[in-house]
Amino acid sequence: MRKSFLLLHTSILLAGFTGIFGKLISLNEISLVWFRLSLSFILLLTGLKLSGRFVGYGASAARKMALSGILPALAWVFFYASIKYGNISVAVICFCMTGFFTAVLGPVIQRRKLIIAELLLSLLTVAGIGLIFHFDTAFRLGIILGVISSLLNAFYIIANEGLVKRYEATMINYYQMLGGTVAVGLILPFYVYAFPGARLLPDMTELGYLLLLASFCTIGIYVLVAEALKQISAFTVNLCFNLEPVYSIILAMLFFNEGRMLGFSFYVGLTLILASVVLQMFLAGRNKSRNQG
Repeated sequence: MRKSFLLLHTSILLAGFTGIFGKLISLNEISLVWFRLSLSFILLLTGLKLSGRFVGYGASAARKMALSGILPALAWVFFYASIKYGNISVAVICFCMTGFFTAVLGPVIQRRKLIIAELLLSLLTVAGIGLIFHFDTAFRLGIILGVISSLLNAFYIIANEGLVKRYEATMINYYQMLGGTVAVGLILPFYVYAFPGARLLPDMTELGYLLLLASFCTIGIYVLVAEALKQISAFTVNLCFNLEPVYSIILAMLFFNEGRMLGFSFYVGLTLILASVVLQMFLAGRNKSRNQG
């Protein structure tokens, strides 16, 4: 269990850099996500083939894993759109809504009992988002896009919890990157038609950023999370990922001086969100002690 939590928090630290790269790369959100997915797919395929770890699955299993990759791909599109129309801090704060959506949707999809403690803790996150949305009106479009991203990510986490119990984590990631690349690639021509002036190709500096984003902040994160899910519940994973804004906001302040754009209500909302994380960790520790006793 300790190893699983270490893997989880390493992935959260890496996730803190995803928003930074989204701001540094000036491509539109569709192009950015397509390059992130396609480079991740190529790197994974190369690594799996060279290491001899490529595992062949039947058409049904491969299709199931590839289709599940559409969810994180679309979640990324809305996440980076949230950055473009808001800022990094707003986008990562809205990502915390994933815990609430998981607490509500998980019992319905997995046909298990609703855990009231999970729902109440997640409502703290909702209150924090609502506080920011109500007072920081300049970020409302970014917040709406960010909440849609968190909803899609909740569906992905719930779906992935079942997949990791049946298939090898790296291969799941491989097929998901393939499915996401194809899905976003199909959307890309419609985006080009709607926005003909949008820049589609990265320069050399941005290509370097995209390679870092694909290797460490995509493959690294998803493999680590998939391994952690073998011992830790989807809800706990999502709630722990609420720590991601702490890293991202600090980095955004250092790189882009975003602190001057954030009002008092933002920090009050952030406090409520972090309170939900601390309480969840406390309850998880107490339940573990009772089970051991």
